[in-house]
Amino acid sequence: MTTTDPAGTTVDEPRRRLHPLSPVLHGAKSIAVIVAALSWQTLSQVGVERFALVVLVVAVGVVVFSIVGWLTTGYQVVGRELRISDGVVWRRNRAIPLERLQTVELRRPLLAQLTGLAELRLEVIGGGKTEAPLAYLTVREATALRERLLALAGRTQSEAEPATEGPAAPALERPLVRVSNRDLVVSQLLTPQAFFLPLGVAFVVLQFVLEGSWTFVGIASTVTAMAGVLLQPVRRVLQDWDFRLARDPEGRLAVRYGLLETRNQVVPLNRVQAVGATWPLLWRGQGWLHLRLDIAGNAGEPGGDSKRSDRLLPVGDFATARGLVWEVLPGVDLAALATSPPPRRARWLNPISLRSLGVGFTPEVFVSRWGLLTREMHLVPYARLQSVRVVQGPLQRRLGLATVYADTARGRAGQAKDRDLAEAWALAAELASRARKARKPEEPLKDEAYWQKP
Repeated sequence: MTTTDPAGTTVDEPRRRLHPLSPVLHGAKSIAVIVAALSWQTLSQVGVERFALVVLVVAVGVVVFSIVGWLTTGYQVVGRELRISDGVVWRRNRAIPLERLQTVELRRPLLAQLTGLAELRLEVIGGGKTEAPLAYLTVREATALRERLLALAGRTQSEAEPATEGPAAPALERPLVRVSNRDLVVSQLLTPQAFFLPLGVAFVVLQFVLEGSWTFVGIASTVTAMAGVLLQPVRRVLQDWDFRLARDPEGRLAVRYGLLETRNQVVPLNRVQAVGATWPLLWRGQGWLHLRLDIAGNAGEPGGDSKRSDRLLPVGDFATARGLVWEVLPGVDLAALATSPPPRRARWLNPISLRSLGVGFTPEVFVSRWGLLTREMHLVPYARLQSVRVVQGPLQRRLGLATVYADTARGRAGQAKDRDLAEAWALAAELASRARKARKPEEPLKDEAYWQKP
């Protein structure tokens, strides 16, 4: 396979393999999942020897399968496409146009850190999951490939460059924020799971004392259940450990975080669809909140919290959050966002949380807020709006109310809940008008005809 450099010279672009240790790392992860799936009850029934034999047979099979998969996997950059071939039983050949590229994330799980390797994950427009995980490459190769893909994603065909042997010299970045690990741990202790865990432990211990039954299986099952309760806050601490945010010389956000798995992500600001702010109930005494970014094409974590699309600030005070919002959405002041509540008759649908609902407009973004115990606010730039919808449920029709949804490429981003019907149509018209002015003429709202009042 060949491609051309900027001078028009033909350059060989060979198909590249992943690192030879990739099968070992893939096999280790699969074995860990299989062993975790076997319950304590299974161990007590078959015995330690048979259990170990089963694990050994599974391990050999997984490693052999991983080696075969490594032999059939390869990638190459041709023009402005990344081509990947993989699969053992079902062979797949994918060509990913780089103009659809949203972000390229460099991840280093614990085993990859120990072996000096890294994984690249690509997010593209319209992707329901990570489109092209390349696991694993050396850190040098992964860094060079990421920079090359990001560069090609913003260039024309004639500017495509061949692969280089190593990463470019690191450019100076402007640090924005570094989250204190102490604040991160305390914030996760101020969650419902951690708050009620001592009560759960006391209840279980009391049951054991009263029944007088202390079997190995019972103790192991109880410990496993308690670990499940703590899994989410512990996972978030490990994920967001040593969180750092900076701006690179090209104006992109450089995000780094993680302890057992380090992650390094570069986010072009023109890919940001919305910014969300959340004030959990137990954090308000500390004056804390967290910020997140919605990025088009980002599939999020399988089975994870989809609201945490991309971290902007895992935990921090209002002043820090205000500065970061200004960096991402220039001209938007988090302290000066006025909103108006729904009409009083909407209390029949929101008897407790009516005062927490509100919407507003600024010259740059559409603002919506909701939530009673956990307060949320979404900021949607007008240029990122994909559709505007006016929806009425049966109870809303009886009360003369409607809800306006402002959708981006990431899905539902902003909502004006339970507004007066005439006001809802006026809000929809205003959003569409501002979106048209903010977007290029050749990029109209996708569902513009849908919301128009008949």
